Amino acid sequence: MIKLSQPQIPDSAIEKVGEILRSGQLVHGEECNLFEKELAKFLGAKHALVVSNGTAALHLALLALNIGPGDAVIVPDFTFTATANIVEAVGAKAIIVDVDKTSYNLDPEKLQACIEDWQEPETLKAIMPVLEFGNPTHLNAYKEIAQQHGLFMIEDAACALGASEQGTMVGTAAEFGCFSFHPRKTLTTGEGGALVTNDSALYEKAALLRSHGMQRTENGVEFKCIGLNYRLTNFQGAIGRAILPELNNWIVKRRELANQYTELLAPLVQAGELTLPTIVEGHSVQTYMTVLADSYTRSNVIAQLRDKQVESNLGAQSMSSLGLFDHSYNSQQQYPEGTRLYTHGLALPLHEGMSHEDISKVVNALNEVLGHA
Repeated sequence: MIKLSQPQIPDSAIEKVGEILRSGQLVHGEECNLFEKELAKFLGAKHALVVSNGTAALHLALLALNIGPGDAVIVPDFTFTATANIVEAVGAKAIIVDVDKTSYNLDPEKLQACIEDWQEPETLKAIMPVLEFGNPTHLNAYKEIAQQHGLFMIEDAACALGASEQGTMVGTAAEFGCFSFHPRKTLTTGEGGALVTNDSALYEKAALLRSHGMQRTENGVEFKCIGLNYRLTNFQGAIGRAILPELNNWIVKRRELANQYTELLAPLVQAGELTLPTIVEGHSVQTYMTVLADSYTRSNVIAQLRDKQVESNLGAQSMSSLGLFDHSYNSQQQYPEGTRLYTHGLALPLHEGMSHEDISKVVNALNEVLGHA
């Protein structure tokens, strides 16, 4: 079976994890502290906080910015549900805006229109753009729009570690950038995530919230605020540290494989069977998602590919299609792009452990399934 994704864990990380497990220092410790420093340096950011998962990073960002009941946060229609869920979890409303069909990211024109036309009773506080599958497109446009309207910006960069747009590293353009280290991500620690900021005051607040509001002083532990437990374990920090130096090379490999897909799938595009993602400069290519023609039922294609030993899946969800965020504004809108990506998006296997022969096998299998063998 050619897997959709396969975590790559260096032997050095496995050995280090064994050392840490034997040491007994399992909770957040020196490996996590070093990982934070190295991650901040990699991104060119002032501060990084490693946390238990990407959703925790989003949660801390919202709490640090005092977003809660009576507020509204704009999210894209096409994303994993964590993006909108966590807005609702703090008591705010997730306001959905459609994406564009080529980048799969929040449509800047529709974002601008939502902000300018806003008449709902909630206070529009922030935008939370997702850099879907590692695509940095519109990152700087989002920043300009947020600044123009006096809104906070939280980058949901769960899939986009290592991506950049015109010299701006994803995760560093806003008040906060939030990353995930889930096994589907290029850098994984099993579960895990990180919160990045250039604002020292926000960093200090998020750091307190991450660990029970607890601060160690000369007089012992003091509790400064009500907080949570979103710490990463020490052995997860060691895994992250081992992978980080490999990340840029792995992204180069992913881009090579994605370009091969694009070349080999061109005949299917010409035949009108599917469309392909645009791999722009700075794309970190966490996922390669095609979009099937309307005539296909994706579940059937997935099943037939599985029979040919190729794993595939949907790309993400459409927030407007889930029935969970039926606020007044959302109910009045149409989401043609996000809905179609949800129903017809087909993610193909892609990871740095794949070979060019693997890509050819996937394309051959897809050609057979779509009747173009």
